[in-house]
Amino acid sequence: MNPTPTYADVQAAAERLQGHAHRTPVATSRRLNEELGLELFIKCENLQRMGAFKFRGGFNALSRLDAAQRRAGVVAFSSGNHAQAVALSASLLGIPATIVMPQDAPAAKVAATRGYGGKVVFYDRYTEDREAISQRLCEEQGLTLIPPYDHPDVIAGQGTAAKELIEETGPLDALYVSLGGGGLLSGSLLSAGALAPDCAVYGVEPQAGDDGLRSLRSGSIVRIETPKTIADGAQTQYLGNYTFDIIRRQVKDIVTVSDAQLVDEMRYLAQFLKLVAEPTGCLGLAAVRQAREQWAGKRVGVIISGGNVDMDRFCQLLSR
Repeated sequence: MNPTPTYADVQAAAERLQGHAHRTPVATSRRLNEELGLELFIKCENLQRMGAFKFRGGFNALSRLDAAQRRAGVVAFSSGNHAQAVALSASLLGIPATIVMPQDAPAAKVAATRGYGGKVVFYDRYTEDREAISQRLCEEQGLTLIPPYDHPDVIAGQGTAAKELIEETGPLDALYVSLGGGGLLSGSLLSAGALAPDCAVYGVEPQAGDDGLRSLRSGSIVRIETPKTIADGAQTQYLGNYTFDIIRRQVKDIVTVSDAQLVDEMRYLAQFLKLVAEPTGCLGLAAVRQAREQWAGKRVGVIISGGNVDMDRFCQLLSR
């Protein structure tokens, strides 16, 4: 294994991403601040290239491949956003990309992955092992695996979102981050630890997918069945070795929210902030609303991790 990444790796990733990743805006809302009784800063990674923070880690990882690896190509497994991130990054860098995606991945994410030039290989997320499929492709075709979260370069790239947020807002009292496999949370912990050491950083999972919470409580990685939740980006079964190592040492806590809360926040963001967010992207905001009394009068950050949601699905969820 390579060494666990540090904030120096986040800084190096930020340099590689200059001119490639968007420096996404930080949104504020007087209405929302008054409702919550705190000062909220929203990092809009739904406005990132390909619609999610995943572009940061994908591009950073691919940009570090050597010439032979670039010629052979890469493979990634993903429910959608990492798929698009690797496909787009590979296209920009002239690298062939194969993406292993679940059969029930959102149609918009599949279409976008193909649109960026990625070759899609489908699997059944409830009966097949995406990692085993990806490993077989690596062995058969000489591809390099770019995992969605458990990779030092991916983690470092994801950490640049929190780095930008804190650089723009100044130190925060708390930061809430979506948690699936842990790439965004562990990268955010590296940045917050260096730039705002007094900031309490929380990971947020859907209630049905609380493997991170269980892992933190038990002190070791807990594996669960694929969770049934509308937060498809957080339907991971377990944390990675790199991500858990950082999370267990630095996270303040991990909390959960319901699917119903995610729908409420999707509606709120669309109606009042004119922002389209996918369910997973709303995990942090739902948790802040849940903990608003704890942070009364404080400065709190949240990362909207992505906005890639089928419009038919978006309308269906909001009409409930």
